[in-house]
Amino acid sequence: MGEGIFQPLHILLIIGIALLLFGPSKFADLGKGLGEGIKNFKSSMKDEDKKKDEAPKPPSA
Repeated sequence: MGEGIFQPLHILLIIGIALLLFGPSKFADLGKGLGEGIKNFKSSMKDEDKKKDEAPKPPSA
C-alpha cells in the first residue's frame, strides 16, 4: 500500500510548496475558482440531462 505517487504525505508536501510559492491569497483564489468550475460543470451536466428528457420522441409505428 502506498507505492504510488499520490501518497498522503506527498500531497501535503505539494500543497505546502504551492502555498509557499503563491501565498495564501492566491491559493484561496485558486480554490474558489476550482470550486466554481466544478459547480458550473455539474449544472451544465444537469441541463444536458434535462434537454435529453424533454426531447420529443419519434412516434411508434
